Amino acid sequence: MIKILVVHGPNLDLLGKRETDIYGDETIDIINDEIGKAAKTDRIDIECYQSNHEGDIVDKINQTDASGILINPAAYTHTSVAIHDALKARKLPSVEVHLSNIHAREEFRHKSLIAPVVTGQVSGFGKNSYLLGFKALLDLIKG
Repeated sequence: MIKILVVHGPNLDLLGKRETDIYGDETIDIINDEIGKAAKTDRIDIECYQSNHEGDIVDKINQTDASGILINPAAYTHTSVAIHDALKARKLPSVEVHLSNIHAREEFRHKSLIAPVVTGQVSGFGKNSYLLGFKALLDLIKG
């Protein structure tokens, strides 16, 4: 069976409460439920994981038995060599997602340290970034 690890980075536990003009008013639970519905349709097992701690995210990536990773590294997108290295070491199909268009925001958000080690990136479509990324990841895994 195909299993996908969905990783939500720091502060994504505050979705729906934090900067709703940028991130929307949908919570992480709503996003997880939508991914779950898409996964159920395709008989895919998903594990959703959120952490505000870089090392915990690295541990989760290193220990997963998933077939692929859907990751919103949030602020760690721009700072985490550790998450970059974990994804690179695992060599799993992976897609980076962002609710907002990181390239249309502050300049420091334009560079992703994660992008070079994932298969692709989807940003700017709100919760649909996750769903589009999920579909792309499934296509990669299924070949």
